[in-house]
Order: sequence, then C-alpha cells, then structure tokens
Amino acid sequence: MSKGVLLALVFLRCWDMQAVSQVKASDDLKRFFTSAGVEGTILLYELHTGQSSGYHADRWDSAYIPASTFKIFNALAALETGAIQDEQTIIPWDQVERPVAEWNRDQTLASAFRVSAVWFYQELARRIGTERMQTFLDSAGYGNRLMGGPIDIFWLDGGLRITPRQQVEFLVRLHMNALPFSRRSMKIVKEIMVQEKTESHTLRAKTGWSDEVGWYVGYVERSEGVFFFATEIDIRREEDVSARVEVTKAILRRLGLL
Repeated sequence: MSKGVLLALVFLRCWDMQAVSQVKASDDLKRFFTSAGVEGTILLYELHTGQSSGYHADRWDSAYIPASTFKIFNALAALETGAIQDEQTIIPWDQVERPVAEWNRDQTLASAFRVSAVWFYQELARRIGTERMQTFLDSAGYGNRLMGGPIDIFWLDGGLRITPRQQVEFLVRLHMNALPFSRRSMKIVKEIMVQEKTESHTLRAKTGWSDEVGWYVGYVERSEGVFFFATEIDIRREEDVSARVEVTKAILRRLGLL
C-alpha cells in the first residue's frame, strides 16, 4: 500500500471520528450568504491541522447531484482508460450550436474543463463506457456510486449524488495521490484545475450547477498548508449561479487564503 493511500486512510478515519465540538460553524460566515441573498453551506478543511469549519454544518452530509464538479472525476477516468491521451488532445466540435458561445469550438481536456463544455465531457463518458465508469465510481467510493441514468448525463440528470463532506474527502485524496488512478492522470487533472496561481497561493477548483443546486469545490495551496472547501447553494434565481464563486472567494479572502 502506498504512502499516499495510508495517509488518506488516516485522514478518513480522523474525519469520521471528529466530534461535533471540533466542528466550528461560524456565524461570521453567514453574512456572506445573506449578502448574496442565497441559502447554502460551506465546508472548510485544513489538512495540516485536521480542523473543519464553515457555515450550515447541518448540510455537510446532505447529498446533491454533482453536476459539473463531476468533470474532475470524468477527466481522471478518461485519462486512465485512454479515452483521451492528455490535456492537449483535441476533440473536434460536432458543429451543434449550444447556448454557451465558448463551447462552440474544438476543445481539449484543459479548455473544456475551463469553460465547462458539457458536450466534450459527455463524449468522454461515452468513450469510457458504463462498465468502466461504474468500476471507477465503486473503487474511488465517489458519492453514492449510483449512475442511475445514461452514461452521458447521469451526473447532470441521473441518480448520482454527493455531499459537501464527500466532495472534500475526494479532493483530499486527489491532492494526496490516493485515488485509484495513476499519478500521471492525477497530475494532469490537478494542473487543469488551476484557476489562480500567484506567489502566495495556488487555487484549484471546479464549479457545477443544475436547476436546483450550485457548487464550487476545490482547494488552496499555500506555504503554510492546504485548505479545502466545498460550497453548495440553492439555485433559485439566475444571479445565484455566480454567487457560488463570489461567496466562496469572499470567504477565502476573509480568511486570508487568497
């Protein structure tokens, strides 16, 4: 068993054993959600201290459809199975006009991740296939592991569900190279997840949203440690879509992480 896997198992055991008294749900963070006019939760986890904090801790174990946050997993499975060679391999646009202009062009794994091009990752899922995708869901223990729908839509309109706590657990294992994928696959996915890179920090993250739920999940690497987050909000208005990122970054700045 690799060192990364052992460390991840220790993390998961400590996480499960955490008492409620160790979870700091801060009313100070409530104002960021209130200011944006949204209902939701944020879970923050400090890897170096093992401490959790955030807002609306009662929602950390509520399960929601992962939507485009599943692109992290989908990309790992695609690289692992050879459905795509690397982050710069091009899949030609199928010439179908879609509502997001940035989607209507040839895409690579990296560019499609950046603009969250659904058609590209649907094609990857079809190349991976149902059997192999289910095997990876089971071996990685992703969410409830249930596809419950067609191979190219189950993470958007199927039976797959994941909690904020599970999102963070998955990201911790990715960071520690403790998922059932090769180090090459994990390295490539971690690189395409980079949204900000400065002298003080690197932010790796992914958005996701459906008609009912909005996600922003990821982690910040700093010299003093690694800080994971999972934000989930209720989508009730069009402007709520942008709030998932705005609220999260405001909180991360408030904590001095960005």
